[in-house]
Amino acid sequence: MRTQCDLERQLVAIDGRGYPAYKSLRGVYDLGAFELSIDHVQGDPFATPSLVSVQVPAARAGFAREFYATSERCVALEDLLVRRFTAAARRVSFRVRGSGKSGLIATSSPGPEVLPRSACEVGDEGVLLRLEMGFPAHGRTVDARALATMLFDLLPACVERALVCDDACRCAACEAIELADDQAAVRAALARLGLVAFVADGSILPRESGVSARPLRGAEPFTSPESLSVELDLPHRGRMRGLGVRRGITLIVGGGYHGKSTLLKALQEGVYNHVAGDGRELVITDATAMKLRAEDGRAVRDVDISPFISNLPDGRDTHAFSTEDASGSTSQAAATIEAIEARAQTLLIDEDTSATNFMVRDALMEAVVAADREPITPFVERARALWEERGVSSVIVVGSSGAFFPVADCVVQMDCYRAFDITERVRKVCKEHGVEAFGTKGASAWSESRSGRFLTLSAKAFRRDERGRGPKVHAHRLDSFSVGSGEADVRLVEQLVDSEQVAALAQMVRLLGEERLLDGSRSLANAVDEVYRRFEHDGWWALAARGDVACGFALPRPQELFCALNRWRA
Repeated sequence: MRTQCDLERQLVAIDGRGYPAYKSLRGVYDLGAFELSIDHVQGDPFATPSLVSVQVPAARAGFAREFYATSERCVALEDLLVRRFTAAARRVSFRVRGSGKSGLIATSSPGPEVLPRSACEVGDEGVLLRLEMGFPAHGRTVDARALATMLFDLLPACVERALVCDDACRCAACEAIELADDQAAVRAALARLGLVAFVADGSILPRESGVSARPLRGAEPFTSPESLSVELDLPHRGRMRGLGVRRGITLIVGGGYHGKSTLLKALQEGVYNHVAGDGRELVITDATAMKLRAEDGRAVRDVDISPFISNLPDGRDTHAFSTEDASGSTSQAAATIEAIEARAQTLLIDEDTSATNFMVRDALMEAVVAADREPITPFVERARALWEERGVSSVIVVGSSGAFFPVADCVVQMDCYRAFDITERVRKVCKEHGVEAFGTKGASAWSESRSGRFLTLSAKAFRRDERGRGPKVHAHRLDSFSVGSGEADVRLVEQLVDSEQVAALAQMVRLLGEERLLDGSRSLANAVDEVYRRFEHDGWWALAARGDVACGFALPRPQELFCALNRWRA
């Protein structure tokens, strides 16, 4: 391994030369307190920044093994170190000036969710942190002296401040892993108690604004209705009381702007752990839960939507339905079936983002348009059988129709952001009005419906170029990603919360396409399982496109990979 002296000599040798001279620096260097690896050098100062990693030996980092003894603790510690390094890097980034991205020092910048990220890995060998650096230049001329300042002064200061376990870091790490322990305990309790979600008393659910993830100042702390509350004994916080959302069919009702959708949004994002101070750190939801909605115009591939849509006027077979431009009701029907295929045990639905004719059909409409002339069987007529036959729960926000009342197991009313259990009142009203639950019309549809699709990713989208290079991969924030000539629009996959998840999805689809893991010989579910098996075995190297692992990836759930593949167009 080369030393700092070797690197200093190389920098002197290339100073003032053309920018490509920086490529001679690739390699690993022992800088004493840590190892520096220059993995990829940008082509010019305006290109994507260079990829660099630092490895701090375990003896130097100083984190006891108990800090990363479980997967939950390890992710929480890695998340903390990324946040600390990001804060330190912001103080020194661009202190060195030059053209383009000269002077940049940066890594991932997490939101409130705690996600496995390629930016940091902690283990018995120490702490590995991946980052981006803008190698400085004036025009396209190497400024090696400025890079020496970045590598030997600014970067070591960030490493020392963020990745070495001093008293402040140890205290923060203890708080992070204790919260992770408590969150893991809540998740374990969900299955044991027959719950799909837990919302701790005192949680702050409203956000600052529609585009901000910060908790709203002065918001009403959540309090569970006594009749729906459960108490959990957590390893560090002790006894915690909160709302236990039980398996089955739960309705969230109330007037507009009273907190219905706010509660549902907290539940849909409760599939992820959150950092302390977010307000939702003990809002925990079944990890497989999927938010469903209408999505006009999306592609649908070979989905059995017959439980909801059949007897189409044009005679098309809905047992293997495909379209390039789905309607609202068709897209939501497909999304429901796809969620079951993705092994979701809980469906989260908001009336506001649903197709009305998919959700309900009232008696007056049936009197005008005969049932045998309507190809859509609404969700309200399937929800009970979906729970009883397939064990899939539903949490549904409704505000304008009482059609779901007869099939509900529990009804929560939100009033000025306060929750009330009105289940018995709803049952009494239904009885007084002679309203009964829908019959078992087509209940066997779930047992008869086809599951386990065998899809094929077109090899054309993943062709290598004349130089043997693989397909280009681009991720566009939370909107979409492309691999070669194929693209997936994920704007309405609401449980994608970080652009780095989209970047990881793009690499997962590339892996599936390049290695023919979806060539029609295995089911979609088996292909998704294979991707995660490889990740479990190889870590972030499983998603390395050209031999280098970069920062900038966050692990999505298998459910989001299903969503991406279901929206793939090539």
